[in-house]
Amino acid sequence: MTGVPIHIAGMGVVSALGRGAHETVQALSSLKRGLGPLTLFTAPANARLPVGEVPNLNPDSELPRTHQMALEAAAQAMAGSTEPPDAIVLGITTGGMPLTERLLEQGVTNPEAYGRHAVGSVAEILARHLGCHGPVITVSTACSSGAAAIKVSLEMLRCGMATRVLTGGADGLCRLTYFGFKSLQLIDPAGAQPLDRHRRGMTIAEGAAMLLLTTRDVEGEGLQILGGGLSCDAYHPAAPHPRGEGALAAMQAALEDAGIDPGDIDYINLHGTGTPDNDRSEALAVNALFKGSPPLLSSTKGSHGHTLAAAGAIEAIISGLSIQQGFVPPNTGCREIDPTLELRPVVSLRPAQLDMALSNSFGFGGNNAALVIGRSSKRPASAHDAAVPPLVVNGYACLSGAGRTAQTLAAFLGNRACRGCLGDAEVCQDLPPRTTRRLKRLPKLTLALAQEACRDKSAGDLPSAVSLGTGWGALSETYDFIQGLFQSGGQFPSPTDFIGSVHNAPAGQIAMWLRAKGANITTSGGDCSFEQALLTADLLSRGVSRSMLVLGADEAHTDLSPLFDPSVAPDKGLSDGGGALLLRRTPPGPDAVTIEMIFYQSAANAGCVEDLITRMGAPRQASQAFAALLVGIPAIHRLQGERQLARFIQLCNFSGPVIDYRRQTGEFASASATANSCALYFLLI
Repeated sequence: MTGVPIHIAGMGVVSALGRGAHETVQALSSLKRGLGPLTLFTAPANARLPVGEVPNLNPDSELPRTHQMALEAAAQAMAGSTEPPDAIVLGITTGGMPLTERLLEQGVTNPEAYGRHAVGSVAEILARHLGCHGPVITVSTACSSGAAAIKVSLEMLRCGMATRVLTGGADGLCRLTYFGFKSLQLIDPAGAQPLDRHRRGMTIAEGAAMLLLTTRDVEGEGLQILGGGLSCDAYHPAAPHPRGEGALAAMQAALEDAGIDPGDIDYINLHGTGTPDNDRSEALAVNALFKGSPPLLSSTKGSHGHTLAAAGAIEAIISGLSIQQGFVPPNTGCREIDPTLELRPVVSLRPAQLDMALSNSFGFGGNNAALVIGRSSKRPASAHDAAVPPLVVNGYACLSGAGRTAQTLAAFLGNRACRGCLGDAEVCQDLPPRTTRRLKRLPKLTLALAQEACRDKSAGDLPSAVSLGTGWGALSETYDFIQGLFQSGGQFPSPTDFIGSVHNAPAGQIAMWLRAKGANITTSGGDCSFEQALLTADLLSRGVSRSMLVLGADEAHTDLSPLFDPSVAPDKGLSDGGGALLLRRTPPGPDAVTIEMIFYQSAANAGCVEDLITRMGAPRQASQAFAALLVGIPAIHRLQGERQLARFIQLCNFSGPVIDYRRQTGEFASASATANSCALYFLLI
């Protein structure tokens, strides 16, 4: 908790209810349901279910729907701003998948056509469009992504890394999510009916919402993000904890972060998907927190549908608009309240004086997020954070084509290649077969890294939080699901592959393996994914005494890697692997090794080399600060990267060894995680 107030300086929203704050409030006030027939792609007659489509997007645009909506919401949030944001933090799960599915079905093999597939490409396009040269982070924690991104932004502003951050979430409708949730029998054919006695599931939707957050004073009595809380169920890949333990922990953390008590909350915007298990779990958590007497509450997903990564941001904005305009949004779709939930949702628009709202978002993998939004004048007094101890390394691991940690380190130290893909038997050699028998490649890689990094640690040293960076996510599950979808004409896609296809599924497996119930974050920013995971872990761990596990991992896939990753050339062979660090904030001992991210900027900044040297102090300090440089230059950026490296060496007059590690590891997005583990080994031997 900190005394730095975080103001909402701008808001933008695009959903099936409309565009902008005015249309959204009008739709909620008139009890409009923005749900209707599916028109974006075909579905079998027995699989035609209502959705929440955003109308009037450009079908001829080269940009996928996710990107179009994100740009539109960002323009609303930035209206009136004369300078770019210092940073961008977005929650995304589908990215360019709406376009990718069509390309794969058509058999398109030109990698350039897939240039906007990555979930991280949405934030990158916003950065270029808005001229943002600071950190650009993509959070992908399924349906809590947007809210988790806002929490990361909150900490970025509190620590002074930025003064203006554009944050939120976006997701476009695609067959992966539509047929995926249908395969789990989680969609209500009548449309979502949150908290209703006869509820049968959710309604899949699309949308985007952006908030411009700032530490600068905003004129008038505006809104603030007062606090945020994150947790992980560590229970099941898809189902919520039956007693709502993770949801309760996230809400408690958000209130503590805001410095308030449950009695200070005037309204709860529930996650409220309309699925029987989710609504029941959340109801138990709410009643536990508020001792059976919760404040006014409702779910708005019966109006706009479940917009996945955008949900947390859309609902945070709806909560803020409810405070500003004095109303409680209706729990649309609920006709007969389920008495077993012991909640009384507001079922029609209700005028009310609200000062503080709690907004919940929960996702696959047990990823839970809660936000507290309030009036600026109601911000409670609080103390500033004390000095933050460094991140001390208590364990590490890496994996490459050469083998597990010992073999990879030996190859790296001997300047031998460790390219290629390690066989499954070697990857899983220390993992129980029962744990891995239903898993595909990426979760196996990450569990192997977690197991080695935490080997021989006592219960008190095991991590409570997990931060995973992956450039491309679970490619095997994604490919197998889509192929099953195509081959069966949409009838029989695999629910298991769908659950495993979300980017945060491997981090969820780690949480269950380690019983890690703290913040569980997955970042995905292409070749910077591991760095984003490390930065996010740094931000979220301030004030946390327990250990955390930070990983980077990517799998090689024969069909998808050459299409998605422009650095991969099939004729040179595929490579994959990753690395893991077990970290803890604690005063370092005399022999401790610490890790610090001193600099991170968007690739859009042409002056990044000079900015890096300035951040390090000056050319002379930069030259003397390091004994060696480990440099990762992706093949697609080799010419530019070599020019930047030469510029850095020239300006600093650096004469130490330079290790171009991708020539050893091969090309995969998380190669830097492997290199970081090797660098730690150099320091420890």
